[in-house]
Amino acid sequence: MPQDRYASDAVDRLAEHAARIGFDQLDAATVAKAKTFILDSIGVGIAGSSGASIDMLREVVGGWGDGDEATVWMSGERLSAHAAAIVNAYQIHCLEFDCVHEGAVVHPMATVLSAMMAHAERRSAAGDPVNGREFLAALSAGVDIATLLGVAATGPVRFFRPATAGGLGTAAALARLDGLDEAGVMNAMGATYSQTGGTLQAHAEGSMLLGLQIGFNARAALCSLDLARAGVRAPHDIVDGQYGYLRLVENGEFDLAPALEKLGIEAQLTQLAHKPFPSGRLTHGVVDALSRLMETHGFAAGDIAKVHGRVPPLVHRLVGRPDLAEPQANYAKLCLAFVAGVFLARGRVDVPDFATRAMLDDEAVHAQAAKVSLELDDNPDPNALDPQSFTVTLNDGTVHEITIEHVFGHPDNPLSEAQNVDKFRRCATYGAHPLAEEAIEAIIEAVARIETLDDVAQIVPLTLASDGEKP
Repeated sequence: MPQDRYASDAVDRLAEHAARIGFDQLDAATVAKAKTFILDSIGVGIAGSSGASIDMLREVVGGWGDGDEATVWMSGERLSAHAAAIVNAYQIHCLEFDCVHEGAVVHPMATVLSAMMAHAERRSAAGDPVNGREFLAALSAGVDIATLLGVAATGPVRFFRPATAGGLGTAAALARLDGLDEAGVMNAMGATYSQTGGTLQAHAEGSMLLGLQIGFNARAALCSLDLARAGVRAPHDIVDGQYGYLRLVENGEFDLAPALEKLGIEAQLTQLAHKPFPSGRLTHGVVDALSRLMETHGFAAGDIAKVHGRVPPLVHRLVGRPDLAEPQANYAKLCLAFVAGVFLARGRVDVPDFATRAMLDDEAVHAQAAKVSLELDDNPDPNALDPQSFTVTLNDGTVHEITIEHVFGHPDNPLSEAQNVDKFRRCATYGAHPLAEEAIEAIIEAVARIETLDDVAQIVPLTLASDGEKP
């Protein structure tokens, strides 16, 4: 363990975990979940190539310096690793379809995977490819650190943790990928902390900057790796130090002990939750509840007079927003009433339901959304997503109630492997151009055996539209 008068026990332990973890320390369940969520994240990243303002974003980011190091998924632009990570991180998150760690309120894969794949490409081009075993070990370390920082925070979410905590985990993953020691990990994390940003105002307004903040922190982690490799000494006591992440970004409300106890014991990859629907995870409870009640009791959307939910503070605060006329897609995805309206009007919640102005302005959706109301429950945990309780009152006065202990997609109520692959296949057809069937099968096969790959960067070309069909 490094002897550093500036480093606290917390940052020492995180850095040691990242620097020393190896593939042989990952159990079968962790490796399986890594493959599950790599495939899921690549899929939603391909689908995200059709996200809001993506053409403009690629053009703008492509002008941020020269570079031919890494690839934008689906469209194929060759950019610097830093710029490609921004775009790919945005594509992973922009549809609100990427996995999440509920206890941390962090979407780690968007930040960690986008930067790791960009770095793997530039290493491959330099003749120093990243093999699958090293990639999985570094990925596990990055997800552990990003999510355990969120777990340690006990106060209400103030900043956008997928960007802030995600960036710090990404720095640790990249440092592990390049074999840096504990001091090198701390330098990479410290340099990233010095660039950390991510406001929830973008969430409140439904701005595309929400997903871009993830990209900015992925870029920051890559820049920080470059600095750490050059030997730049960054601040080290950046977790619980006087001006550290938990004291400033998380407002000093934290408890590190439970998080640190999980290091090396419980891989946080196994605790990730799927998003079965392309909307804010906090909106999924109402869809799960309605689906279960309608299947059990046999009523239809037209039979419903009103839907009332009792939800934890985090759900009420972040997605209990009013349904608006002519909403932007990013706002609608983060509005529980609108998402419920989509399900009741169409019997599904999927990428096309937020893709066009006609879909967002659909009177049938807004009529169903008007039936939904929310009430704050007495859950004392400001970061809890569940349990959530819903009451449905039918036109004839019949009342049905349900409490969702774990929303569909939670590790205790997960998607099956077949459902995960089905989601990937759908996402591959939702991109700016549908991916060819042979490419879909090739990605599934490559991820399934990723630990055997000598160069994980060989996955990236499979994400591209075929020649002559680029968006």
